[in-house]
Amino acid sequence: MDNWSTDKSTAYYRSRDPINNFRIKVTLHRITSATIIPQHNVVQQEGRSHVEMGDMGSRASMGPRPDDREEFTFQWQQKLFSQREMDVYSNKSNVLTYLDEKYNHEVTSLEQKGGRPNKRIFSYVDHDRFTNLEEYDTMTTSPNEDQSFLVERMSQVRRRRHADRGGNIPRNKNLVNMKPTEDFIRNNHVINTPQQTMYIMADLSARNRTPELSDEYVLCTIQVDNNGVISIKPDFNRSRGPYRLETEGERREIYEYTLQHVSKAMSSQEQDREHKMYKELYAKHIETLAASVGEQFEMPPPGILRLNLYGEIVSARNFEYDNLHINFFLELPRNWTADHGQQLSGVTHTVGTKVEDRDNVAYFSYPFEYEVFFRNETEDDMPQWPLLFLQVLSVDSWQRYRTEGYGYCSIPSAPGVHHKTIHTWRPVGNSLVDPMRRFFVGGSPELEDPTYTAVPTTFDGQRLSKFGFRTESSGSIQIKLYCVQQSQAFLETTTKKRKTATLLDRLGGMSAQSNIMNVLDAFQKARKRMQSARENLASTMGAA
Repeated sequence: MDNWSTDKSTAYYRSRDPINNFRIKVTLHRITSATIIPQHNVVQQEGRSHVEMGDMGSRASMGPRPDDREEFTFQWQQKLFSQREMDVYSNKSNVLTYLDEKYNHEVTSLEQKGGRPNKRIFSYVDHDRFTNLEEYDTMTTSPNEDQSFLVERMSQVRRRRHADRGGNIPRNKNLVNMKPTEDFIRNNHVINTPQQTMYIMADLSARNRTPELSDEYVLCTIQVDNNGVISIKPDFNRSRGPYRLETEGERREIYEYTLQHVSKAMSSQEQDREHKMYKELYAKHIETLAASVGEQFEMPPPGILRLNLYGEIVSARNFEYDNLHINFFLELPRNWTADHGQQLSGVTHTVGTKVEDRDNVAYFSYPFEYEVFFRNETEDDMPQWPLLFLQVLSVDSWQRYRTEGYGYCSIPSAPGVHHKTIHTWRPVGNSLVDPMRRFFVGGSPELEDPTYTAVPTTFDGQRLSKFGFRTESSGSIQIKLYCVQQSQAFLETTTKKRKTATLLDRLGGMSAQSNIMNVLDAFQKARKRMQSARENLASTMGAA
């Protein structure tokens, strides 16, 4: 037949309905033998071949058999026994486990009722031994795969459907098992979603012969996980042709089978009832969240700006020595406060460097967070934003510490995500002894006040001169800042637009300074354009 379907890939579906409502109809039909005359029945005699008449008579008398066509509609995890299983479980000596005993009672009951309702089609459910072997026999779909160490270790592990225990984790429960047993490792090291499996099989053994395991063929594999995802291999036929199945061995026969989805559709009343149930469930869930979180969103007092700063020290580049760590702290200007229990300083872990594009890079990925408050008590003063100061140090295997650089950055006045690169420098001495001491025994000139990197907090004058202070450029630090601002001033109505704008300028910070910087930047760009135009004009006149 030319209309056979050759696509046996896996199809995935998602359903919110209970899986017990699932129905699949399987139709199996025997077409013909792939080899009309078996090779062992051909006898060579005097250079000619002939067929034994007895074999021809037996094959001619075969005709259609009652099991040439069979169909059955399966429910989810419905067990149908094959003839081989009937022979195995009917024998009391083969009953070893509780599952064997259960199947023995079911087989005995079937024999008393007159036999099985099926002929060739049967099934393996989730707890059968065949399911255990089939799931972890291979890890890929390659026919040439060799059994690896991972396959051997996973062969005893099953992904099972666990009951939802719910509730909260007790605070005194230790989540880390320092001495895990073999059973604990076997049951907990698989992080895949638990699932259930069902195999629809076909017993294609010859008549008048004891069925064997090699005569069983998989028609369809169905898997369902906890998320409602249903995988079916192969997919339902729908408008496609039937699937083709050819047996192995001497008596090669051809079968075709189809898979049809015959689950009962929901009526309009059932759909309305289900939608109402989901609506009530979601409403109850929202009420539960509102009861646990609260209806009122916490706001700072009037006239106060709350700044939540979530930062990350990403990396450091091109410093002289290896094994770097960073000391950092947040300096709060006047009118800024923080909770008394909040620590505004910290130190990262020690990280080694590696070469990337000719740069020595040390990746920290060190997070930090601050919550600070601003109250503008004097309207005439320009608000200042907090400064983040950083000091980079190195330590070697001989415990020699060296200062690699100082740097700082201003906390952005605009909310959102900000990526900043902080260029650092370090002080140097006035004699050759300082670099020699730095190289041989460690140690180097340090700042008594790290805020001297910017404007020291102890400075009260109008002009600050750092003339004569010897420094040397060092590496750079990459940081990432997430700024969240909250104030009741942001909730002002449009009727108080003018008042709100003034308050936002003071609470939101540095808008005037940013405007000045934008104007200066525009003047600088215009100056560069004018200089470039003069150079082009001069070159044109020179050429003339």
